[in-house]
Amino acid sequence: MRTVHDLRLQVQSLLPNLPPDPTDTDLRTFARQLDRASGSRGWHTAVSRDGGPLIGTAGEISSALRAATKDGDTTFYERVEHTGGPRLLIGMPTSYTGRVGGAGKPSGLVVYAVLSLHGERADISALITAAWAGAVPALSLAVVPALFATRRVLRPVRQLRRAAEKIRSGALDTRLDVVGKDELAALTGTFNTLAATLERGDAELRRMEVNARRFAADVSHELRTPLAAMTAVTDSLDEDARSGTLPPGTADAVLLVSDEICKLAGMVEDLMEISRFDAGAAVLHLDDVSLRTVIHKTLQLRSWREADEVITELPEDDPRIRVDARRIDVVLANLVGNALRHGAAPVTVRATATQEAVMIEVADRGPGIPYDVLPHVFDRFYKEDAARSRSEGSGLGLAIAMENVRLHYGTLTAANLPDGGAVFTVTLPYGTSQEHPS
Repeated sequence: MRTVHDLRLQVQSLLPNLPPDPTDTDLRTFARQLDRASGSRGWHTAVSRDGGPLIGTAGEISSALRAATKDGDTTFYERVEHTGGPRLLIGMPTSYTGRVGGAGKPSGLVVYAVLSLHGERADISALITAAWAGAVPALSLAVVPALFATRRVLRPVRQLRRAAEKIRSGALDTRLDVVGKDELAALTGTFNTLAATLERGDAELRRMEVNARRFAADVSHELRTPLAAMTAVTDSLDEDARSGTLPPGTADAVLLVSDEICKLAGMVEDLMEISRFDAGAAVLHLDDVSLRTVIHKTLQLRSWREADEVITELPEDDPRIRVDARRIDVVLANLVGNALRHGAAPVTVRATATQEAVMIEVADRGPGIPYDVLPHVFDRFYKEDAARSRSEGSGLGLAIAMENVRLHYGTLTAANLPDGGAVFTVTLPYGTSQEHPS
């Protein structure tokens, strides 16, 4: 601080004029000389000898500052608040200079000075005001271009985000205009290329899917005629084989061929059925039927014995439901058949009715469905070894069951029971429409 430096120079300049053993008058004169040398800085000084009383015009020296400078040779400072503004208190121990044999030795005198910091505070306030006065316009001038630049950068980013959401929702024909030659323009071009690739791949997959469905429908249609002839022949041979007319070896071969032809005929019928679903040609023939009758008829047609193979738990009031009885029979036959083949008997068929819907549960006592297979049980042709959808036929049984339930505006779900075993739940709402759900 410049003022402290000047004070030290004045002290060093006047101190050699003091006698070796100054009186109070000498010290008072010394303090007045320091005050007159302050000029515009306006300090007020006082001098203390060997910790004695203060002599001079500075009468606001704290005891802490006096204690700090009593036995040292370091200048100490203390800032205090005063009614007239902030003030700086200085405690400056002195040493003899310019005397033979006494240079550098403590003199025992401590000069104290009081400086007003009002001017410095005013200068700082003026600097802050000036800084704000200059910073606000500069900041305003900087913010406006920054906002425009930010908007210019964020607009393409927002467009990319919206376009990505459209792609995710299935609008693969989404494209963006490429503006400029910067990194964002390059990113936009890459996005367009990616979208075009996805669109081509999707179109190719759809074309292949359509061709595969058409092929399955055509093949199954073409196989129906020869299969019908083969079935007629094997039915006749079956009678001879079972009656003992044919030799034993020939009879076994006939029965084996007949069994395989029946399986092939079932696979062809499944393919024809799934083709009708794909073509939107499957329709409902609704009728009001008894829930108990529908379930028992399914069990009787397959010769599934109650109590031994199947246990039924049906509502006592036997509600009537409006369904396509043939399609519900297909659904129940697939579910119970899968439960008997891949689970453990007895299979429980439980039905409950509410005011809104009828629920039919088919539960077995087997090991349940592996959790990695559970999401795929209704997929077509899914052949995982542990999958419940694996069948000896076409692998379409549960897929056809799902389509038949969906045709009734219902739901079909698969889950594992807490105590073991799998459960399939069919939910059929009342008032089913004959229209296929979109």
